[in-house]
Amino acid sequence: MDHGGHGMTMDLPPFTLGRGLEWSADPFFLTACLLGLGLYGWGVVRLRRRGDSWPVGRTISYVIGVLTIGLVMCTRLNDYGMVMFSVHMVQHMIISMLSPILLLLGAPVTLALRALPPAARGKKGPRELLLMFLHSRYMKIVTHPAFTIPLFIASLYALYFTPIFDFLMGSKTGHIAMMVHFLAVGVVFFWPIMGVDPGPSRPGYLMRMLELFAGMPFHAFFGIALMMASEPMVETFKHPPASLGIDALSDQNAAGGIAWAFSEIPSVLVLIALLFQWYSSEQRQAKRQDRAADRDGDKELEAYNAYLASLNTRAN
Repeated sequence: MDHGGHGMTMDLPPFTLGRGLEWSADPFFLTACLLGLGLYGWGVVRLRRRGDSWPVGRTISYVIGVLTIGLVMCTRLNDYGMVMFSVHMVQHMIISMLSPILLLLGAPVTLALRALPPAARGKKGPRELLLMFLHSRYMKIVTHPAFTIPLFIASLYALYFTPIFDFLMGSKTGHIAMMVHFLAVGVVFFWPIMGVDPGPSRPGYLMRMLELFAGMPFHAFFGIALMMASEPMVETFKHPPASLGIDALSDQNAAGGIAWAFSEIPSVLVLIALLFQWYSSEQRQAKRQDRAADRDGDKELEAYNAYLASLNTRAN
């Protein structure tokens, strides 16, 4: 039986980290990763040639984000993930919670808006279309917490605890679609929270933290549900190949542990990023207020000097 079109999936030897990290590229994700890196690189080079700067930290974050997608989709982890629940859960957690945060910290939309040339007057080019899309009603809906938080939660419970998961895992196309979905859900969930790129809504820092913590407990509960189950819950992983030498229930417990533990990592990463942004924002505001106070002070001094001058004139 060939799971999802992965040729030798059923003859995989027992999993080790070394075997998991061997090269085994999925053509779709390999192409997407190379395209993502190429376009980002083009944007950075274009800005530099124009004499504009672009933070190195953003570039590093974006590149690492793309590499994390390549790590789980272009290595043997992807092959093992077809038959081992624990390895699949590592893929899911990285591509839905770690990769989106790193990509968003790279501010690819901001880079695109700065790098793309504006169209001629009265015409619409790629930059204008991107701006229209960012401020469209569709984007307002899909980045609203009333949409993103339920979607984030449903992506776990509605997928794994219904036949949808088994259906998608039954074909290579379905598996790719599921992984793209995980990545997309992570991006729309974290986009308004991170607030690095422009978007239709930009809640305050406190609200963003509340949004972050509204979704995370459900990840932990999902992991606990898997760990506490007394029998395998997902059909796809009920009968692992004998060559792997694993027990389905033990593997499911490991998957639950991974889901439970992983919910903490992005929370901490995003919280640090938010606190740093908040601090920087406060610093900028304080500087603006100081400048305004200096200007007001200068005006008062000028007015006082003028008053003294007028008194002097009268005295003479």
